[in-house]
Amino acid sequence: MKKLKVKDLADAYKVSVDEVIAELTRQGITVKAASSQIPEDMIELVEAYFDDLYHGDDAPAVKDDRPRNKNKSRGKEEIERSGKPGKPGKGSKENRSSENSGATGGAVVDGVARLSPPFIVKNVAEAIGKKPNEVISELMKLGELLSINQPVSENTLRKLLNNFSLELEIVKNEPAQADTEAENEYEMPAKAEDPSSWPERPPVVTFMGHVDHGKTSLQDRVRNTHVVEGESGRITQHIGASTVVFNGKPITFIDTPGHAAFTSMRARGANVTDIVVLVVAADDGFMPQTVEAMNHALAAKVPLIVAINKIDLPDANPDRVYLNMQQNNLTCEDWGGTVGVVKVSAKTGEGIDDLLERILLEAEMLDLKAQPKRPAVGTVLEAQVENGLGPTASVLVQNGTLSVGDIVLAGEEFGRVKTLINDRGERIKSAGPSTPVKLVGLSGVPEAADKLVVCVNEKAARQEAEKRRAASRTLHLANQTISSAEDLFSKLNEQEHKSLRLIIKSDVRGSGEAIEESLKQLPSEKIGVEVVMNGVGAITENDVTLAAASDAIVVGFHVRVNPGVNDLAEKSKVEIRLYSIIYELLEDITDALTGRLEPEKREKELGKAKILQIFELNKGPKVCGCLVEDGLVKVGSKARVFRNNQLIYNGEVASLRRFQDDVKEVRAGLECGIRLDNFVDFIEGDVIDLYEIELKKATL
Repeated sequence: MKKLKVKDLADAYKVSVDEVIAELTRQGITVKAASSQIPEDMIELVEAYFDDLYHGDDAPAVKDDRPRNKNKSRGKEEIERSGKPGKPGKGSKENRSSENSGATGGAVVDGVARLSPPFIVKNVAEAIGKKPNEVISELMKLGELLSINQPVSENTLRKLLNNFSLELEIVKNEPAQADTEAENEYEMPAKAEDPSSWPERPPVVTFMGHVDHGKTSLQDRVRNTHVVEGESGRITQHIGASTVVFNGKPITFIDTPGHAAFTSMRARGANVTDIVVLVVAADDGFMPQTVEAMNHALAAKVPLIVAINKIDLPDANPDRVYLNMQQNNLTCEDWGGTVGVVKVSAKTGEGIDDLLERILLEAEMLDLKAQPKRPAVGTVLEAQVENGLGPTASVLVQNGTLSVGDIVLAGEEFGRVKTLINDRGERIKSAGPSTPVKLVGLSGVPEAADKLVVCVNEKAARQEAEKRRAASRTLHLANQTISSAEDLFSKLNEQEHKSLRLIIKSDVRGSGEAIEESLKQLPSEKIGVEVVMNGVGAITENDVTLAAASDAIVVGFHVRVNPGVNDLAEKSKVEIRLYSIIYELLEDITDALTGRLEPEKREKELGKAKILQIFELNKGPKVCGCLVEDGLVKVGSKARVFRNNQLIYNGEVASLRRFQDDVKEVRAGLECGIRLDNFVDFIEGDVIDLYEIELKKATL
């Protein structure tokens, strides 16, 4: 295999090792010493980049006996488009000349540099008659780490030109400005093209429906894999995506869970899809989640195809499904409507080809197109932390092309794409429109449904990510602020309100969100669930420490407990519960909530007594002679003393006497002596109400 060390580059281009290391670091390639090797898949691009940086088209070959790659020019072109290895961008070969002339404008006249945006480093250097490395060095002094083909902001450019004793005059070049477009400053601009010239893209199809109606089995039949066999409880736990080819045309499938807890995930699936296949079991018909999934699709204005599954069963009843559709304002084509219906069997394979043909027909009518040459725009379907890879995100590229080396931003996380893995587990260099791919290289785990964009450089991506994090923290603090007396009392009441505190750790972000959302919907005004933290990955010592500090239970879903954590949990008296099926988790937490509630107290009336006479004793407190008018009175029963209908005492019956004997209880119609606990101020005519407290098991 071809090998290239830092020292080889330094020798070939007659620069110091430190300069090579600094330049490679700016391009996102981590090297530490002269003996460090360049990653094999980046060698071709690095060579092309250094050729262009130091010698232009006259660059000498690296001085060793390694054979030069005949595709060198292609690698050079790829770098020129972006300014960094493997990064596609707007400055492609075909429009580089127009950029150069635009940036140069009228060049330098009387100490004034006439330049047109965008101000690319290389073009600025040419316009003012400097070498690119001179301009890059000056930018470094200004705190800007930019590569040869990255844009410079106007403010930085003015400072740069001032260091060369030049002033800036911006030449408005409307055609050049109209040639690119970007929604935000931090996004890599895309070349404007006529949508009619865009090529077709594969349709993105989502399977939706009720739990256990065969969505994953049906998709499994299509893609000839066995995902469902490995699912705990045979329920799909989080979104997956795959691509199949039928009649020479690719189709991308997104599989969404059917359990009620995953409502938000199904809604997210409907918003990134082109066509929804509503899977309905022929023996069950429409169920609650079927209707819910249908409503998500209709709300997103996505075309529906109804797949009647399990048609092979003896009790299959397709007419029942037709009737259910009619009842939900969906009319099938057989009944004069517009909704396509396909009868299928995931078990036997019946109707699978018909379903795929129908999908391609719907896609043809939608006329789906995309712009593959632009920087990628996509949506995070799922995100997690994986051993050996760190934070990963399953992304659906919706437009453009995502490549290894791209600087990307997803929600509050950013990074350079280090690795792309397709649905078959293969490492790939780029992913085009409608392609699902696993991305490695982000700074953290983004939220599912976050938008992913390619940024102009790492600094811009980092600044935007930090801005979003700061805004999120501010919003969180604002929600906790006490601004009035009402807020204060509200907070105090919240503290008195009982709650079960949880720390949730799940394998993927979407599962954690679904669990938290389901727990919030538990029907109880008496006790609530407070999620202290909802994270991704294995249960660690930090989780146990946080649980101990906040009096919380640690709940793990499809995750393991790191070594030594159980011992710490036992010492800290922290409970760890692990689950692999979501409805078991919800049932367990419901039981735990019930256990946290105190039993309900209910008063049971016993009787009523009237004080007839007060007895002064030589020893001990006064005793009142009473007539039990109703019910009975017992030792230990609760007693309320009323005088003129006003409550003056609430306590207990300490002892009872009948004649000279101590007794346990006295019934209506009999006289007795009553001594109350810690009360002696009664008078004749006072009325004693007697009752007891019944405890009933609490319910939510």
